[in-house]
Amino acid sequence: MKNLFARFLKDESGATAIEYGLIAAGISVAIIVTVQGLGTKLTATFTSVSNAL
Repeated sequence: MKNLFARFLKDESGATAIEYGLIAAGISVAIIVTVQGLGTKLTATFTSVSNAL
């Protein structure tokens, strides 16, 4: 039982998956923030063009 617990503590294969998950979450947040900012600017641009017509 001690040996199994020691191997479990030394196993780092799950840490890599967690790191990749955190990286993916960070990229997703960056994309969402960028798209929301662009969406607001595009809405303002289209509104001004529509009003000019």
